[in-house]
Amino acid sequence: MRGVRDDVGFCWNLDQMKNLIAYLETQDTLQKPIGPIVAAISPHDDYLYAGRVYESLFHRLRVKEVVIFGVTHRTVRTQIGDPQGVIIMDTFRSWTGVRGPVSISPLRDFIEQRLRTEYVLVNNRAHELEHSIEALLPFLQYYNPGIKITPIMITAMPFGRMSEISDSLAKIIADYLRIRGLELGKDFAFLVSSDANHYGVDFDNRPFGEDSAAHQKGTDFDRELAWRYLAGPSTEEAVEHFTEEMPKVVWCGRYCIPFGLLVAQKAFRSIKGGNLKGEVLVYSDTYTEAVLPLRHTGMGTTAPFSLKHWVGFLSAVFAPE
Repeated sequence: MRGVRDDVGFCWNLDQMKNLIAYLETQDTLQKPIGPIVAAISPHDDYLYAGRVYESLFHRLRVKEVVIFGVTHRTVRTQIGDPQGVIIMDTFRSWTGVRGPVSISPLRDFIEQRLRTEYVLVNNRAHELEHSIEALLPFLQYYNPGIKITPIMITAMPFGRMSEISDSLAKIIADYLRIRGLELGKDFAFLVSSDANHYGVDFDNRPFGEDSAAHQKGTDFDRELAWRYLAGPSTEEAVEHFTEEMPKVVWCGRYCIPFGLLVAQKAFRSIKGGNLKGEVLVYSDTYTEAVLPLRHTGMGTTAPFSLKHWVGFLSAVFAPE
C-alpha cells in the first residue's frame, strides 16, 4: 500500500474527518444545483486552509471510479531526474485512505497495457514523494466509501505533446468505460489536483508588491484566469489559451489542469458526442481563509500565510453542456 506522504496538512483519522466535515457543511453556501460531474478541479493545500474549497466539490461528487491527475512538484522532480513529456503511473495495490485502503481501479493496468511506452513512466518513488494526489483521497473516500482510483502524475510538456498523449489516453479510457458499462458523470469522473497562484518572495513571484493592494490584484488576476478559461464552454482552444497564460503566474497545475481537461473533453466527446461546460464553484487563498477555527483535529499547517506568502486555490466542475 502506498503510505501517507503528508500527515500534517491532511486528515487521516475518520473521527477527526467527521468533525471537519460537520463544520465545513455548515459553511457551504452554494445553492445552485450542479449536473453530472464529468470532471473537476480540486485544491491540494492544507485542509485547515482550503477545507471549505475541497468540501464545495466533494460534497457534490458521487461516483464509483476516478482518474486523478496530479502535479509533479519541483521537489519531486529534482529527486527523480526531472522527466518530461510523460505521464507517471504506479504499481501500488492500494493507497491509504481515511476509511481504510483505497482500491486501485482495473483501469490502471488497462492503460499501462495499451498506452505507448514512450508516453508513460512507471515510478513508485515519484508517487511516494508527491502529495498532490493523496490530498484528495480523504474527502473523496469520505463521501464515496467504495471509490476506486487511477493515480496519474503529469510532467512538464508543451501543449502539442499534451494533445498527442491525451488523444491516446482518452481513447483508452473511453474503451474501458464502454467495456465496463460505466457512465461518465454517474459512475466515473476525472479529477485534477491543483492549487492556483503561489505569491510572494518565497516563490520569487511578487509582481504587484507585498501589501493588501497587491494581494487584491493578485487574487483578482487569479479569478480572471479561472473564470475566463475554466468557466463556460470547455474547448481545446480554451485549454490552449489557459496554458499560454500560465507563465504569468505560479500555478502548480500549469500542466495537469490542461492535460486533465483535454482527456476529459476527448473521452466525453467520444462516448457522448457532446461538449463539457465548466463552472468555478469557489476561489480563495490562504491569506483570505486563514486557519479554520477548529481544535483537536490532529492537523496542522505546512506553510505560513501572510501578504508576503499566500497560495490561491479553487474548486471547479465540468458537466455536459
